[in-house]
Amino acid sequence: MSRIESNPAIVATTAENVYNFLLNTDNIEKLLPAGKYSDWKSDGKTCSFKVQGSYQIGLALEESEPFKTINYVGTPGSPFPFKLQITLSEENAKTTALLICDAQINPFLEMIVKGPLKALFDYMSEKLTTNVQ
Repeated sequence: MSRIESNPAIVATTAENVYNFLLNTDNIEKLLPAGKYSDWKSDGKTCSFKVQGSYQIGLALEESEPFKTINYVGTPGSPFPFKLQITLSEENAKTTALLICDAQINPFLEMIVKGPLKALFDYMSEKLTTNVQ
């Protein structure tokens, strides 16, 4: 199992606001790097997109604990099984968010995708700070 963690995002709003934003998969698109994906689809509980020159990725809401954690799982058709957990902690009306991905990647593929996935999750973390109010 490979674990990839984003840099923490400090969002200038409550955990409730961040939680509600992330609970709707329509909003995941706002966190993705423009021009680096295509074929976006979302129904509010699941989403999918094609990474530029790569694989189709799908996320489905699995479970959540209000204002603390949101768990997504990879949908069938994703290149490997994974879980994406977003943890939230609030202090002084600011929320720290951390994206944690646990993926079942073979060692060869891990060498190829771990760096780009870390960069993607760091980018998404940074975009949280400007997209959630």
